[in-house]
Amino acid sequence: MARIALVTGGTRGIGATISQTLKAAGRHVVASYAGNDTAAEAFHAETGIAAVKFDAGDFEACKAAVERIHAEHGPIEILVNNAGITRDGVMAKMTRDMWDAVIDTNLGSCFNLCKLTFDAMRAAKFGRVVNVGSINGQAGQYGQVNYAAAKSGIHGFTKALAQEGARFGITVNAIAPGYVDTDMVRAVPEDVLQKIIGRIPMGRLGRADDIARGVAFLTADDADFVTGATLSINGGQHMY
Repeated sequence: MARIALVTGGTRGIGATISQTLKAAGRHVVASYAGNDTAAEAFHAETGIAAVKFDAGDFEACKAAVERIHAEHGPIEILVNNAGITRDGVMAKMTRDMWDAVIDTNLGSCFNLCKLTFDAMRAAKFGRVVNVGSINGQAGQYGQVNYAAAKSGIHGFTKALAQEGARFGITVNAIAPGYVDTDMVRAVPEDVLQKIIGRIPMGRLGRADDIARGVAFLTADDADFVTGATLSINGGQHMY
């Protein structure tokens, strides 16, 4: 029987490609989304992947969603914490609401969904968790103290939780994408975009399938000796 995989933020952008890649690998995928009903309906119609609407930054909403997924599909064995937002601004202009929104959605969602799925994974003696961080959580980025803090937090969260899950057959890893060719990145002014690409040794933006292949590897049944790791997929832009 196919393992149940939940991909948060899984109906658009990188998340949509992750969802489709896991489905192609034989997983039974459920994709979550926060608000764009039109995009989610189109994604479901095109792929056949179930789309469930909830706020990944809200613990009670996550709890209700996990219970629904369990009832309709089965216990979640693979969790990809991909949901994320940006609310950019320099510190002088950043409000507490901008800070809280990004921390709650990008980092809080990892706690919410790991908390709600970990017991079932422990009981099954199997689990795969992949948390999507960012190059900007590793290197920092001007005007993104909230985003960089959340993504950096994901990397620490991953290392700590990996130690808790290891003896139960649960692996917990992170992926740190660099700049990927998405609508959000393509909206950057062309001159700025070319400067970004100029700093990438591979000479191009990443593609969503570059990230999705990393997720597929880390969530494979036989990737059972890889845990607490951060896989940087950034074309060599940041190495450490």
